[in-house]
Amino acid sequence: MKFLLSVFFSFQLFFGFSQSFTLNSFLANDSILDAKVDSIFNSLNDTSRVGQMIVPAIGRLGKSRAHVFNLANKGWIGGILLLNGTIEEFTNDVNQFDSVMVNNGHMPLIFSADAEPTLVNRKIIGSKKVPYTNTIHSIDSVEMIANIISGDLLDIGINQNYAPVIDASPNMVVSNRSFGLNMDTVIEFSKKFISTTQNQNLIATAKHFPGHGYVKGDTHKELIFIDGEMKEVENYIPLINSGVISIMVAHLAVKNNEQYNTFGLPSTCSKNIVTNLLKDSLGFKGLIVTDALNMGGVVNVESNGLKAAQAGCDQLLMPINEEKVLMDILNELYNNEIFKTQIYSSVKKIIRLKICLGKIN
Repeated sequence: MKFLLSVFFSFQLFFGFSQSFTLNSFLANDSILDAKVDSIFNSLNDTSRVGQMIVPAIGRLGKSRAHVFNLANKGWIGGILLLNGTIEEFTNDVNQFDSVMVNNGHMPLIFSADAEPTLVNRKIIGSKKVPYTNTIHSIDSVEMIANIISGDLLDIGINQNYAPVIDASPNMVVSNRSFGLNMDTVIEFSKKFISTTQNQNLIATAKHFPGHGYVKGDTHKELIFIDGEMKEVENYIPLINSGVISIMVAHLAVKNNEQYNTFGLPSTCSKNIVTNLLKDSLGFKGLIVTDALNMGGVVNVESNGLKAAQAGCDQLLMPINEEKVLMDILNELYNNEIFKTQIYSSVKKIIRLKICLGKIN
């Protein structure tokens, strides 16, 4: 399989897949792109397919590079979050990890970063200085800052930015990471940040669905509840309609909501939120990524990676044990045809993005 995949990547032009694609192609109907996705998908085995969904982190707050290299050698990951390091370190990481993947006949990786205006200078040391999100007060400034951040990310080789924050600002965890409390402004500024980012062929990610702004507490430490109405869900509708590629789901439980109760689970592990609300009700067709699966709001949920996949998430960010998540999903996939179809859909979505990003030429 590895030999055949290497041959496929080397001689795609021979097979007639010479057309180039961009992120603008991702949500479009395109039979040529569909055929290319299917061809690559069919060249993979189920282990490599499920591995596309797993995204560990490296850097000061992530796993050791040796650990992630071992996963990469086996083809058990589909992306890496670059989490707290320097531009030089991360540029080297992108080159080394992609080389490991391709040289072993695996799919190239999607590299991601938490490059919100408020966080980017701390997360990526040496990046160009930008103001905190809550101090940005004009649409022109949003565009300028999104361009600055995107330029740094593209120079490193990063393909996905976990930004912007769509949450309103009352919650202390997101207060200076939000565009403010006026939701018309938040939506307008977020749309500009997203379009500016994605026009440079870099995935933007709206977060934290279904809305972190009006809750009390910190999902990094514990499970937090939305009590009753989810006040911020409607803010995602114009972003979905304008073509945001990725949405991050938060570890927020929902109670006292007859239609979208999560029954004590975080939203990341709730099919009611991820599939019934985000996919079916809001019509989101893009990439759904979990917030980090090692956070306090989800870490005590048994087999949380499997549960997030069952809920409908496509990218499983920072699992505690990547191998366990991979094997849990494979075991369920072999015994559940409906789940298998759902996982295959997630994997094809990731392959489609890698083609549109130019990771597969």
